[in-house]
Amino acid sequence: MSLIIKNSPGIKPSEITPESDYYNRRQFIKQSAAVLGAAWAGRIAMPVQAAQTGDFPTAIKSQYSTREPANSFEDITSYNNFYEFGTSKTDPARNGTGFQTDPWKVSIEGEVARTGVFDLDELIKPYQLEERIYRLRCVEGWSMVIPWTGFSLAEMIKQFQPTSRAKYVEFTTLYDPERMPGQKRRVLHWPYTEGLRMDEAMNPLTLMAVGLYGKTMPNQNGAPLRLVVPWKYGFKSIKSIVKIRFTETQPVCTWNKTAPKEYGFYSNVNPSVDHPRWSQKTERRIGRPFWEPKIPTQLFNGYGEQVASLYTGMDLTKYF
Repeated sequence: MSLIIKNSPGIKPSEITPESDYYNRRQFIKQSAAVLGAAWAGRIAMPVQAAQTGDFPTAIKSQYSTREPANSFEDITSYNNFYEFGTSKTDPARNGTGFQTDPWKVSIEGEVARTGVFDLDELIKPYQLEERIYRLRCVEGWSMVIPWTGFSLAEMIKQFQPTSRAKYVEFTTLYDPERMPGQKRRVLHWPYTEGLRMDEAMNPLTLMAVGLYGKTMPNQNGAPLRLVVPWKYGFKSIKSIVKIRFTETQPVCTWNKTAPKEYGFYSNVNPSVDHPRWSQKTERRIGRPFWEPKIPTQLFNGYGEQVASLYTGMDLTKYF
């Protein structure tokens, strides 16, 4: 069953994010730090008003969305994998408090005509922001449905004019152990890096996300800029990006380098290829009662109609 709405159904903005959820982006970042800190330091639920404050007045509803209901804001912001802030699912929300994301710069490097270091606002200014509801399936066997706000990675790539030698795109997370305490432990090879083949990066589904639920991206979810690749396992959707490099050779990705027999470069959601320590045949939707049965995992996370052609002729058990 495909999860994508191929044609715009005319969804009203209020059906996903209330119109009152929109305010100035940079002002919100500054105001929200104190609210997030108070909420998570005390390990209490996010105040309703904070969860409903938004700042993307020009974002449009995308045709690329699932039909499934989104997880709650509390689900999405309280259960995270973000090892830079700790290995427990609750560590990112707690240890990300106070993480400053303004100013933020991103370096564009490698096989492109236009390179340089860009302020985040400058980087995203040319692109139309969209609201897309995507599923996120993690390799441990859990999943969520998340309403992201972001822009097309393909459109950004076009602006930087890749050369004929640009076969892959490599992404790098900020490395700053003082600001990201999880990096003080050698649980992974830092800084965190991930990569896509160029045709994967140019697929219309691939998103550069700057927010969720109509508000600026919370620190624990990858503020201020993260990748979202909905047909791949969650660890491919790298967070807090500071460098994008275009390369001729396949990038060395952090999890693939750390445990190559467990984490392949492609990491497409595939119920037929189990992780050595977990079955991938079923998944548990976060936020649902624990007694409910798990749901079957779909090949490419249900996005096969849009992405299966990228892998025609490939043995997906070998190129996992």
